Amino acid sequence: MRVAIAGSNGLAYSIADAITTNTYHQIIILSRAPKPHLTAKGWQVVVVDYDEAHRQELAFKLAGIGTVISLISGPSQINLIDAAAQAGVRRFAPAEFEGPAALRPQPDALDRGKRTALERLRYYQSRGMQYTSFVCGILYERFAPGGMYASRIGLRSGIGAEGDYLMNITQKRAQIPLQANGQPANISMTSAADVGRFVAAAISLPQWPPELRMCGDRMNVSRLVQIAETVQGAAFEKNRYNTQSMQSAYQLARSSGAIQEQLRAITLIATAAGRFDFPTPNLNSMVNVTPTRFQAWLQAAWQNR
Repeated sequence: MRVAIAGSNGLAYSIADAITTNTYHQIIILSRAPKPHLTAKGWQVVVVDYDEAHRQELAFKLAGIGTVISLISGPSQINLIDAAAQAGVRRFAPAEFEGPAALRPQPDALDRGKRTALERLRYYQSRGMQYTSFVCGILYERFAPGGMYASRIGLRSGIGAEGDYLMNITQKRAQIPLQANGQPANISMTSAADVGRFVAAAISLPQWPPELRMCGDRMNVSRLVQIAETVQGAAFEKNRYNTQSMQSAYQLARSSGAIQEQLRAITLIATAAGRFDFPTPNLNSMVNVTPTRFQAWLQAAWQNR
């Protein structure tokens, strides 16, 4: 099968690498600009324009593609979905890669066009195009040296630097969001490399359900911080946040126009509400992938630092 991956940074790279390493599927990378470093790997890079005015051209470039995996968002993704349907693409995976859609509030400040994309895919599903949302929870790379940005993941998120989510390991500081019952929130997590391996394996499944959930590890935030303290050999400064204090932090950031602080507060609130927690990762039992546990990953990531 020919697989098109829309995007070339971070997570898209991990998925492309896993497909070429672990399967016989052929890939093409859809990119807004040439990518010589990917071409040098022997990967086919197709330069595309996602604007609505170029949908016919985009559909032409998708001819013969069986599966599209999207790592782009907003109107560009909607145009990609429409072009894929026009080209007869059989399967489409939108840019999800977080918690289950059912756990998101409405309206959702972190949506970035995801709800509209799923609505469009449900429409095309009734016309024969399968889709699935790959759910991976929080990426381990949020807790890497330099955060997700160091792996070129979430470059447009505004909150991908080290310390933007839960822990700043370099500075040994942590935030612990509390659920309504006063207990630390739970999160499900997966490494970017394992997301790539899960997605690569899922391409060969005979049917795609609307959601495929993968998980490398699941724990409460207090345990997460304990693991980081063990790896660093030092205690962290820990601040606990209940619903009221998180809402207050958001309102303060909003009143001052601090966009990044708003995003940090919203993501903390979402974590406390369980947005990134799912106890039943169905894809884990459907494919032969053994993910890396968080402590082993963190130990390797921070070795010699």
